[in-house]
Amino acid sequence: MRTTLTLDDGIARQLKEMAHRADLPFKTVVDKVLRVGIETLDRPARRKPYRARTFKLGEPGGLDLDKALGLASRLEDQEIARKVALRK
Repeated sequence: MRTTLTLDDGIARQLKEMAHRADLPFKTVVDKVLRVGIETLDRPARRKPYRARTFKLGEPGGLDLDKALGLASRLEDQEIARKVALRK
């Protein structure tokens, strides 16, 4: 296909240099560069999977974490009782 392209001066210069170094016609170099660019844009970027760092916080003394909801409920009840006592 025959078409007209308007290129930035710097890009045209780089393409001409590539064509000269590879001893290829200018249109062949432009075609190759466009093909690589299109393939790169179509390919999804490979990213490293996200990994969250973990830290050991130690064991809570005398607490059974399997009963955490019960503990939270007792702490909430204690706080409500404390607030009620302050109003008297």
